[in-house]
Amino acid sequence: MGRKDMDRWLGDGGMPIIGLVGGAFTAYGVDGEDLGWVAGTFTPEELACNPHGVTQAGIHSLLLDAAMNFAINAALSGRDRTRGTLEMKTETMRPAVRGTSYVLRGEVVRMAKQVAYGEARLRDEEGVLVSRATGTFLLHRDEDPPHS
Repeated sequence: MGRKDMDRWLGDGGMPIIGLVGGAFTAYGVDGEDLGWVAGTFTPEELACNPHGVTQAGIHSLLLDAAMNFAINAALSGRDRTRGTLEMKTETMRPAVRGTSYVLRGEVVRMAKQVAYGEARLRDEEGVLVSRATGTFLLHRDEDPPHS
């Protein structure tokens, strides 16, 4: 499977809200099993937080969903892409505090013909788990080759 060039999606992943809340994608790739991954950072901005400076749970979901989508798209070839999130579960274990740096990672767990399964994690700089998500994503496969 050829590696898809996702460089233009680094940074906010093509969704300005990710940058506005303090997130950024910094690297991606495909491992030896043709499963994609993405790495990123999250430093919560005021927009992402409640009045006490703690990141709202929906922001965790936003970032983790985007990370899984990016990882899946990195593993797909040609014009194949994710079509939508079918199901997602997010767990927050610890607060993500405004102005603190965190590490974001999304990975493909399994790729099937019509769906892909992903997981993503947000950790603090010491590697302690802050939040995680799993999801199932509908795929669009470009099976019709262009006519010559």
